[in-house]
Parts: sequence; C-alpha cells; structure tokens
Amino acid sequence: MYQETTANVMVSVRPEFLADQSNPADNHFVWAYRIRIENQGTETVQLLSRHWRITDAQGRVQEVRGAGVVGEQPVLLPGEHFEYTSGVPLTTPSGFMGGTYQMVTQDGRQFDIVVPTFSLDCPYPARGGGGPRAGSRTLH
Repeated sequence: MYQETTANVMVSVRPEFLADQSNPADNHFVWAYRIRIENQGTETVQLLSRHWRITDAQGRVQEVRGAGVVGEQPVLLPGEHFEYTSGVPLTTPSGFMGGTYQMVTQDGRQFDIVVPTFSLDCPYPARGGGGPRAGSRTLH
C-alpha cells in the first residue's frame, strides 16, 4: 500500500493487476486501484477534481484531469473517509501513476493534496522469457 498525507488528508492506494482483463499478447495490461481518502483534520473538506499523471514503461505520459472521482465529489467531515476503485490500462507490462486532488474547505479555501505515486507491475515475465535476459550471461 502507498500512503501520503497532505494538509491533514491522508490518501492510501492499493493497486492490483487484473489478469482476467489483460491480454499480454496484444500489449493490453489492466490494473485496478483502490483509493482511500481520510480527513484527519478538524475542518470539513470536499474533493473537487483530480489530476493524474500516468507513465508507461516506455516513458510515455498521459495526463487525466476531471471533476471529482468516479462521478462523485465527496464531502468529508473530520474523521470521515471515502473509498473508491477505478482502473487504468497500459500498453506496457509496467508503469506508474500519481497525482493530486483539488480540495476545498467550507470557507472556500482551495488546496491540493498529493496522491502518492504508485507502481503498476504485471506479475508475469516479459514475452520471450524463460532464458537469460538480453545482455546477461550465465556464470558456471
């Protein structure tokens, strides 16, 4: 699990590779990620928007921005939390993603909280596996 706390709001992330939705032969790899946002402060806060930065194993970056998360803009009283699950496809067997959520207090003060960067890793060996990797040698 990955965790980050910003301005008394803790974000936890648990990624999971979805083998049943992935097709490595077609370079299609899918992960789910479970997010928990917990208000550890004394003020009520609301999540307004998200900004994701998704990077695949070849360094290609995709940025995603939008209102709320999974169609919601949750309001969190002190001590409350909100959880949701979403997913991300890549054309490479690994990558990483992270970002920010824009929050607002009841008095209108806006601030960003960090979503920790987390790793997306396929648990299977790369295609053509089984032998030594290119550039490696076997010692006897």
